[in-house]
Amino acid sequence: MKRLKLSASLIGLICLSGAALAQTANEANATAQTQINPSTQSPAPCQSAEYRQMDFWIGQWDLTWQAADGTTRSGQNVITRSPFGDCVITENFDGAPGNTLKGMSVSTYSKPHGKWRQTWVDNQGGYFSLHGGLQDDGTFILEMDRLNDKGPFSRMVFEDIKADSLTWRWQGKGEAESAWADRWVINYRRR
Repeated sequence: MKRLKLSASLIGLICLSGAALAQTANEANATAQTQINPSTQSPAPCQSAEYRQMDFWIGQWDLTWQAADGTTRSGQNVITRSPFGDCVITENFDGAPGNTLKGMSVSTYSKPHGKWRQTWVDNQGGYFSLHGGLQDDGTFILEMDRLNDKGPFSRMVFEDIKADSLTWRWQGKGEAESAWADRWVINYRRR
């Protein structure tokens, strides 16, 4: 019987080819299994109904409000789901020409807490962390997290929500007060 002599490089090539064929077969099997049983695929994140509760706010908005001197002021707000897909709502507020305030917020539903969370920052050094969500009466309320017992009681209320309009209220109250008072009321009109 004649023995074949194979070089080390030829043996290595044969082993690599066999490994590549085995890998291709494994990948094909995994793909076939996924197609047969799609439940093994993870669902896309942020798809439950809670993540849609703030969709009413998404869009381009013209804003008006009454200033302290009684004049009507205006600005704009652009609310999107990008750049983080269905998980985050991004706000870009511009108070001009009625106000110099410019700011942005990011909002997301926190499934473990069962609440919406929002972080706001602006060009005047403002930073707010808020939490809350959809109320039984159809309003959407986010209350500011108090950093200590002396921190202010503040909240935002979205109400009178329609397809092309809504009212936004920034409200506050003192330590001993039970009723919330409006500090700023903005009327939203969809562009």
